[in-house]
Amino acid sequence: MSQDTPETLSRRQLLIGAGAVSALSAWSALPRSAWAALPTQLEYGPAQAFSFDELMARARTLSAQAYAPPPPLPRNVLERIDYDAHGKLRYKSEFALFAQGPGAFPVTFFHLGRYFQTPVRMHLLDPAGRQAREILYNPAYFDMPADSPARELPTGAGFAGFRFQESRLGGSGAQKQLPWQKNDWVAFLGASYFRAIGDLYQYGLSARGVALDVAQAGKPEEFPAFTHFWFLPPSGKPGDNTVTVYALLDGPSISGAYRFDLRRDPGKNGAVLMDIDCALFLRRDVARLGIAPLTSMYWFSETEKSTAVDWRPEVHDSDGLALWTGNGERIWRPLNNPKRTMASAFADRTPRGYGLLQRDRDFDHYLDGVAYDRRPSLWVEPLGDWGAGSVQLIEIPTDDEIHDNIVAMWVPQAEGKAGSSYQLKYRLHWRADEPGTQRKALAQCVATRLGHGGEPGKPRPRGVRKFVVEFLGGSLSQLPWGVRPEAVLSASRGTFGNVFCEAVPNGVPGHWRAVFDLTVSGQEPVDMRLYLRQAGQTLSETWLYQYHPV
Repeated sequence: MSQDTPETLSRRQLLIGAGAVSALSAWSALPRSAWAALPTQLEYGPAQAFSFDELMARARTLSAQAYAPPPPLPRNVLERIDYDAHGKLRYKSEFALFAQGPGAFPVTFFHLGRYFQTPVRMHLLDPAGRQAREILYNPAYFDMPADSPARELPTGAGFAGFRFQESRLGGSGAQKQLPWQKNDWVAFLGASYFRAIGDLYQYGLSARGVALDVAQAGKPEEFPAFTHFWFLPPSGKPGDNTVTVYALLDGPSISGAYRFDLRRDPGKNGAVLMDIDCALFLRRDVARLGIAPLTSMYWFSETEKSTAVDWRPEVHDSDGLALWTGNGERIWRPLNNPKRTMASAFADRTPRGYGLLQRDRDFDHYLDGVAYDRRPSLWVEPLGDWGAGSVQLIEIPTDDEIHDNIVAMWVPQAEGKAGSSYQLKYRLHWRADEPGTQRKALAQCVATRLGHGGEPGKPRPRGVRKFVVEFLGGSLSQLPWGVRPEAVLSASRGTFGNVFCEAVPNGVPGHWRAVFDLTVSGQEPVDMRLYLRQAGQTLSETWLYQYHPV
């Protein structure tokens, strides 16, 4: 990741047009080959020049000016488009972008409403990516009840977001059974939030363009928004499942330019990959600048259930933070639902990756109908050297599953000062588990359980907590009969007792658990570290856990 200082550049007004023109006349200056990329049923603004370099220049210029929020729409109208009213505003498939090609994936748009009040401008590029036209909002694009308050919005109000639908060509495997009109695989909606399904065909956690001052004492969190998107027509070549979207980000403290290359495998491997190229420019100081942030929900699991009053055994979109550090260490940090907001920093240099994962895939551990067992994991793979900084984990108390209370992000070591800029690339992997073959050499942590300390049949001592940490696979599967791994333990405070390792008695090869008691006084958190080894060889990833004594 490179960091530099801003330069003063002339501002180019991009893609600001008034009034609709017919599709044919608006694109008449383009070669005939470009007409196929233009859905003639939509209305467009006048053509403007476009390039990613110009978009980055525009973002840099914006950062040197006072922030100007988008012109507001009638709030009394938007507030009346509540959850129920918004759900009745369905984008009509006959108005989908690329419904007849090129490419496999049509685009549909979300309507504005109470929870999505910032208008977002959508633009279509010509196939060469050198000219763009705004797609003008028209209420006729939506199935809209006669009494819907959405009918009171002004002409050209804008959209709230967009989504790519499943393949119009049918694909193969599970995707073959999914009608594109009713199924989508990626969605951008709300501020700079976006999300995708993975190979288990289920939405879950979200990513963001950037996170500013999350859980920063004395400063409210800021939510900059993607204000403009540009869609590059796909190539239409057989087997090309990549779609490209550009975005402009803006907010009181930051502006930025993004390129998203989104890839969807329509076969049996349904993972979603996103290559992201972004340039960020700070107009004000930011105390905690979150790069490549991930946002999820963790209420309770088998680890600690005292925070929940619910009939289900577990409720979470993600159950842990996985790290692959610059020096090659693999780390697993189970998530907590703490009694107060906690921020943990894992210092690193040139990280190889991190992610919020859903490792527990057993339906019987959830027992409800919202498919927590199929929620995707999300892995961040830096492309290039991100330098020094830390992966930071924010855990916020919650008493319900409707709140996203977990944030993981990369925070550069250098302070986020006004005038600073950042250019970086990374890849997001939306899939069941983190990618890579190297991790398979080490056993993974698959469960963390807490209980009263001491020994069965004897009085349980006060202030003693028992931990049972399970590991599975990797080198543990190759241990000779009768050989036990060793638990290597450390803690920020407290003492350990009754430490031992044993095979989990389920007949599964390579399934072991480390058992130990922790004796500690006071209520300050305890940070613990554990891994398994045998004859000097590391057999497992490193388990980190922050215990909150009760």
